[in-house]
Amino acid sequence: MTINPTQAAADWLEQFGAALKSNDPDAVAALFQEDCYWRDLVSFTWNIKTMEGRQQVRDMLAARLADTAPSNWRLEGEPTEADGVVDAWLTFETGVARGRGHLRLKDGRAWTLLTTMTELKGHEEKTGERRAKGAEHGVQKGRLSWLEKRQQEERELGYSAQPYCVIIGGGQGGIALGARLKRLGVPTIIVERNPRAGDSWRNRYKSLCLHDPVWYDHLPYLPFPDDWPVFAPKDKVGDWLEMYTKVMELNYWSSTEAVSARFDEEKKEWEVLVRRNGEDVTLRPKQLVFALGVSGFPNVPKIEGAEDFQGVQHHSSKHPGGEAFAGKKAVVLGANNSAHDICADLWENGADVTMIQRSSTHIAPSESLMELALGGLYSEQAVANGITTDKADLTFASVPYKIMHTFHIPVYEEMKKRDADLYERLEKAGFMLDFGDDGSGLFMKYLRRGSGYYIDVGASELVANGSIKLKSRVDIRRIKANSVELSDGTELPADLLVYATGYGSMNGWVARLVSPEVADKVGKCWGLGSATTKDPGPWEGELRNMWKPTAQENMWFHGGNLHQSRHYSRYLSLQLKARMEGIPTPVYGQAEVHHLR
Repeated sequence: MTINPTQAAADWLEQFGAALKSNDPDAVAALFQEDCYWRDLVSFTWNIKTMEGRQQVRDMLAARLADTAPSNWRLEGEPTEADGVVDAWLTFETGVARGRGHLRLKDGRAWTLLTTMTELKGHEEKTGERRAKGAEHGVQKGRLSWLEKRQQEERELGYSAQPYCVIIGGGQGGIALGARLKRLGVPTIIVERNPRAGDSWRNRYKSLCLHDPVWYDHLPYLPFPDDWPVFAPKDKVGDWLEMYTKVMELNYWSSTEAVSARFDEEKKEWEVLVRRNGEDVTLRPKQLVFALGVSGFPNVPKIEGAEDFQGVQHHSSKHPGGEAFAGKKAVVLGANNSAHDICADLWENGADVTMIQRSSTHIAPSESLMELALGGLYSEQAVANGITTDKADLTFASVPYKIMHTFHIPVYEEMKKRDADLYERLEKAGFMLDFGDDGSGLFMKYLRRGSGYYIDVGASELVANGSIKLKSRVDIRRIKANSVELSDGTELPADLLVYATGYGSMNGWVARLVSPEVADKVGKCWGLGSATTKDPGPWEGELRNMWKPTAQENMWFHGGNLHQSRHYSRYLSLQLKARMEGIPTPVYGQAEVHHLR
């Protein structure tokens, strides 16, 4: 039977709206497949939460339907159909907000539903017809210019006036969230210890660049120019971030280090001690956000003899570049993104470099990744097909984590065929390859563990042809004055030792700045509980602690890659704005804490 996707989606949406209006959770749940997923970004749950199966859908609605008061469900654009699945975009309202969503129908019932909050009623961003005039026409004695008002705000905020929100971390995540909050009128200070915005990029090794393509990496509101390089070099990214903080008029405190933070239970506010240009300042925000990327402190292994090493040793985060190591013997411990980049950088600068691979790594050649995994949503062709960044982000978000791997497995099966020659030569060189525990490849590894992969932009060929030497299935047993002894008994001479050994969980920063007790109270950040390598169960359904309420009142985590920082900053900013305005935000499905530090 031929499916008319528009009619199918319209019929379902009409029934759905009527069942919601009648306040009948059972009737609503009956419109879903038995094996169904409703992913909600704030609009119903004031949380980031996926309901899995009819019973969870019913339970959420029983708790939240009357209070949410959803209405005005409308199709947006023309639904489509492929392989018996109808895809449809929709808009809706709740009592306090407007939203946008995505629906997948199978056999007339909902298989996946995404609902997202896009704006709070009465607190819309001042865009379009609501934009500020800027110039104040007429005459007025003693008026302040735009510059004088900005200077006054910069003088007062944090001193005579307190911010509602403090963001610790002024990289891409903190800047994206700060821009969202600025547009919503939430007084915010971003704290960054580096002297300039963008320094977290500038200070890394010379060859660093974005491995994700430009279409995937725009910041909110202000996309890159259409001649921006596909893979932006680090200093270009740093300059863009610095420009962005100025153009978006963010209150960005550079050369400022967060020293400590304490939550006052009686006042329901934070006391955050920062050191700004050598002066101690106490900030008293209601909300505190840790925006420190994906990770916490660098993991530096404790290896016998490290203190006796006469060469240079440092973590990959401190690697300045390979210029000083021409003709030197370099050993890089690790085999993921940073390890490959640093090995290639050292090789280009004339070093004799050996990579030590302790466990298997997923390799995704950049061109294949762009064409097979990202091209449909984030590419020049996608733009030509009318797929905006916002629509691409929502499409990405519409796939529930529980079944996301099934969408990715075919992509990496094709990648195996397409890049078979490279993979064969890498394995012949002794490199240990994998495609994830279930063959779902790079992005699932990123979500589950934040490690274990390399987006190949050239270093894999150097490993395959022996230009970068490889020692796999071994570890460093002991460090000597001028060499490292490996677990297989062999010894490598070394003038430089780089630990490309990753990072701990972001709540490590909480342990240092707030307390170990609060760090354990909120638990680890990142990971899905997939029970795959380095992502222990139980299943959690969403990324731990990210962009949603945590077990510590008024404390939040924000971060991820540029795509995630852009997309999820919207939902975190709306949660913070609602709280500032006194809008009730009853959180449904608060995540349990299963893993500490």
